[in-house]
Amino acid sequence: MVFAQRNECLAEKCMALTSKQKEKATKEVKRHEKDSGSPEYQIALFTEQIKKLTAHFKKNPKDFHSRRGLLKMVSKRKKLISYLEKTNEKAYKKLAKQLELK
Repeated sequence: MVFAQRNECLAEKCMALTSKQKEKATKEVKRHEKDSGSPEYQIALFTEQIKKLTAHFKKNPKDFHSRRGLLKMVSKRKKLISYLEKTNEKAYKKLAKQLELK
């Protein structure tokens, strides 16, 4: 009984994305079924994690350790977005529209 309650708590309050959340966030941007390295996929994952952390900070404004991780994620996503914009502008525009980035 205690173990079941603990798993529920971890699933709800954990800051990491579950596999279902990852699938939901990336199903529209995947290039193929087993895609996990394309810039589009990575940007979609970072965007979902950033949204989740932003909600976390509304409840926990003094969590400075997680804030550092958020800033690193935002920086990585920005680099990936600029890379995608340089290499494949069409895919960049499509992704920006889908994820409502700009």
